[in-house]
Amino acid sequence: MSKKIMTVDDSPSIRMLLRVALTNLGFEVLEAEDGQVALERIKEILPDLVITDINMPRLDGFGLIEAIRQDDRKKLMPILVLSTEFSPEKKQRARTAGATGWLVKPFQPDSLAAAISRVLH
Repeated sequence: MSKKIMTVDDSPSIRMLLRVALTNLGFEVLEAEDGQVALERIKEILPDLVITDINMPRLDGFGLIEAIRQDDRKKLMPILVLSTEFSPEKKQRARTAGATGWLVKPFQPDSLAAAISRVLH
């Protein structure tokens, strides 16, 4: 059975690029356009991994990560941040919130695959 990965990004083109790359890697892909939608969908379907942007309307990536980590059933779920931002402060804030790793946009499919294999053991 293939692992489920939820992608959370307000950009339809980034979600599409992620869907193509992840599907090619053999994953089932769930999508959300912001953190609020992601939280609602995660209640119904528990993904094996979440890949989230930081800057989004309604609920940003930091808020999403914190909300996921507050739920005991999801404390160990890997969360990768995929963002154009890469300042040490943003990375530290994401780690403090509970992010597992960080990827910079635009992503390369092989670095995405490597990051996923690191966090999905």
